[in-house]
Amino acid sequence: MPVHHPGPEPWACGPSGADADFTGFVDDVFGCLPRRDQRRWAGACLHGLLTVQGKKTIQRMARAATTASGASPALQQFISASPWDWNDARAALARKAAAHLPNHAWTIGVVLAEKRGEHTVGVHRRFVAETGRTLNCQVGIGLFLTSATASVPVDWQLLLDENWSGDPRRRLRARIPSTVGAQPVWAHVLDLCDRLASLRLSASAPLVVDRRAATDTARLALHLALRERDFLIEVRPDQRVLPVGRTDRGTRVGHLGQQPVSAHQHLRGIGTRHPFAVAEGPHGRARHVDVSRSLVRLPGALGVGALGAFRLLAEHSPGRRRATRYWITNLVDRRVDQLLALLQRPDLTRVALQGLQDDFGLLDFEGRSFPGWHHHMTMASAAGVYSHLTRDAHRRALTLARTAGT
Repeated sequence: MPVHHPGPEPWACGPSGADADFTGFVDDVFGCLPRRDQRRWAGACLHGLLTVQGKKTIQRMARAATTASGASPALQQFISASPWDWNDARAALARKAAAHLPNHAWTIGVVLAEKRGEHTVGVHRRFVAETGRTLNCQVGIGLFLTSATASVPVDWQLLLDENWSGDPRRRLRARIPSTVGAQPVWAHVLDLCDRLASLRLSASAPLVVDRRAATDTARLALHLALRERDFLIEVRPDQRVLPVGRTDRGTRVGHLGQQPVSAHQHLRGIGTRHPFAVAEGPHGRARHVDVSRSLVRLPGALGVGALGAFRLLAEHSPGRRRATRYWITNLVDRRVDQLLALLQRPDLTRVALQGLQDDFGLLDFEGRSFPGWHHHMTMASAAGVYSHLTRDAHRRALTLARTAGT
């Protein structure tokens, strides 16, 4: 259906009236799209995600963004069928986010979208430990840039199981590229890190992954170490480790010929804990924890001398005998208080994920295709980044005004 454009579009003024920052943001992020109509509908879609209250349906976003006739099918076409490359737009998002988030880390967020039926791309039955239920759902894995105060998404992967990867008819119907197949979560995390690393935006940023996003943590840690990517990964208490000879304080604990033991068993044998105060939340409220730590290797890393030793950490809440959380890292030269501060970053990512779902329609994708899913996740991510940038600019303006008034 042809789309009639009677005049300037409402979205061109931005979500809050005349807004050069909004049109500049659209140009910066979606200027890579090859066709003018694609760039135009990117702006309209972003405006809809930022302004429509409640569920972000194509129809509601089209009405909010433009008075043009035939807008809904055109917007649907842009999301579900238009052949634009989401990777270029996400690279632009990552550049913007990295420039505005000082001292950021990389974090991983996992989002589950419950679905009916079996035709939506990637949908499969999956046991979700947090709910204790088996859900029919899509699973998205997101890479976030996360500072001490904010977390924003910059890239996504869709988890496909063998039922999708190995079925030519389903692949064709969902337009899944031939280069995409089934792989575990840890391999998706590596792919996300490799793509972001190729942009050379934040070479020293560590990857911080909690247990909600980490599976087969030993394999993920070893591959990250081989890439010389700094990391801090939460592990299970029964994670197998190999003592390397000395703790951080120089106490003899074993040798490389030992059999692997669990992280819990190893640190319990050391016995020494040290108290630390960790600042949490926007106001820096202190939480007190006891920490035990030791240098270890991971089974499978022997003979790979370049990997060196990893540090195993355990957090203990005061008054509790068993550790509450275990982490492994190759940041063996960082102070413990610095590592504890990094451990708070995944909490910000969970808050950001909830905000993307509540405010920017992250789970509202109604299509069934692989490109459509990636287009939708790119647009929702752009809404999240734009919202953060405008809030940050508003805070800076208020600070300048207060300073000028003193």
